[in-house]
Amino acid sequence: MDFSNLHYYVPTPRAYDPKVIKRDLIVYGATPAGITAAIQAKRMGMTVIIAEFGRHIGGMTASGLGASDSGAKEAIGGLSKDFFQELGKYYNTAEQWTFEPKAAKYVFEKWLDDHKIEVVFNQHLERVNKENLKIIEIMMEDGTAYKGDFFIDCSYEGDLMAKSGVTYFVGRESNATYKETYNGIQFGHPHHQFKKWIDPYIKPEDPSSGVLPGITDTTHETLGYHGMGDDRIQAYNFRICLTNNPDNRVPFPIPPSYAPERYTLLLRYINSGVWDTMNLHIMLPNGKTDLNNYGGFSTDNIGMNHEWPDGSYETRERIFQDHFTYNLGMLYFLANDEQVPKPIREEVREWGLARDEFEGTGHWPHQLYIREARRMIADYVMTDHNCLADMTVEDSIGLASYQMDSHHCRRVIIDGRVYNEGDVEVPISPYPISYRSLRPKAEECTNLLVPVCLSSSHIAYGSIRMEPVFMILGQSAGAAAALALQLKTTVQEVPYDMLKKELLSHGQVLQWDDSIEDDPVSRMKSTFGKI
Repeated sequence: MDFSNLHYYVPTPRAYDPKVIKRDLIVYGATPAGITAAIQAKRMGMTVIIAEFGRHIGGMTASGLGASDSGAKEAIGGLSKDFFQELGKYYNTAEQWTFEPKAAKYVFEKWLDDHKIEVVFNQHLERVNKENLKIIEIMMEDGTAYKGDFFIDCSYEGDLMAKSGVTYFVGRESNATYKETYNGIQFGHPHHQFKKWIDPYIKPEDPSSGVLPGITDTTHETLGYHGMGDDRIQAYNFRICLTNNPDNRVPFPIPPSYAPERYTLLLRYINSGVWDTMNLHIMLPNGKTDLNNYGGFSTDNIGMNHEWPDGSYETRERIFQDHFTYNLGMLYFLANDEQVPKPIREEVREWGLARDEFEGTGHWPHQLYIREARRMIADYVMTDHNCLADMTVEDSIGLASYQMDSHHCRRVIIDGRVYNEGDVEVPISPYPISYRSLRPKAEECTNLLVPVCLSSSHIAYGSIRMEPVFMILGQSAGAAAALALQLKTTVQEVPYDMLKKELLSHGQVLQWDDSIEDDPVSRMKSTFGKI
């Protein structure tokens, strides 16, 4: 199997005669948010270009996350709703909420072509030049310069935001920071926890032998207390597109740097009588699936991503490859290692990579699932008070409707057993997201909008961070940038009444009708599971 093109980062040499590109709006990141931001701005008369770090469009939506994290479908409007209707045309249905990666790619490519929006790939941001609180240009590693009146950071990491000198946070705030309930270190939640007592040591019951791979040795680190803040983020994985169709199935190959000892903990768990690693295996059209994390030990590479948000591109490439090796190695281990019980090996071998997906990267998804990275600190910070309807905002630019959801952040030892820490799953009802959470403070930057790494606490972000919501926020950011250009003002001074009128005219849903659904627990149980 050829994985030579599967990378987060490949350095680009500086061009002999670098380009200078000028547009009204520069969008950084061809994620779903970046695409909708560019389309909305173009519809409102702006000249637009998208600079994409990698070599692919569509972010996670086009990279395996085919079991859409839609929450309440009635809360989705504008281009985000149009996306699912376009998928309906692709599959000859009214709307399509589960989809193959190549179907999402098809819709995004069609949109960009229809609107004549150019995407430039392999654009690795190097520095940002500002004058009088305005971004004047952004410079890439290859020397390309992008000059614009307005900029929208649609990257999953918030790199443009960070390099623009905007204040941000990485990790979990303490509950005390914003007087929240579900933030910080989280003990006691039963979700995706080990169901049995599993020994964490290389030699069972011998702490001096060291701990198994993937476990934090808590003899050298404090466990902390419930609700305490730290710098950890929830786990990443790949959303893996599998199939059991023999005509389209590629057997799991052995990955580079394969190390079967990474799965000793998983083997102990299986031998204890628990086999649930592949339980969150959601069917997509045409015999494919979206494999996600489930249970005590699965695709989440817990605790191995904490350097990602502020890491160099080289650091991120190392983490990317480690996650790839971990995820593919787990599937190969389960399918082939003779230590694994034969019935499980036979079950796993019924599945393989989909031959007609990701053909340029060895049939493996090209986008690592960056569930959270940096988060801006703006004039307004979304918190669990918003999610729980204890507080609402009057400047809504879209709704979030998925539960507050954090994956585990670390795997530790408590009283001699393995314990996953950090998972939270709390049902909510749809709630509005503030425009103020998309724009930096005026004293930091006046022509930048941040719809992905927006201003939010860790746990509120766990609800907001859904791809359909990112499409909503991207479109709203594109409209705000266009109005700011028309009015010759800053993003902070865009009149909300004008923005609201514009968004409603394009089909955005800004307020929730409580009569649609008054049972959030039932609604969350009806969605596709943990994301």
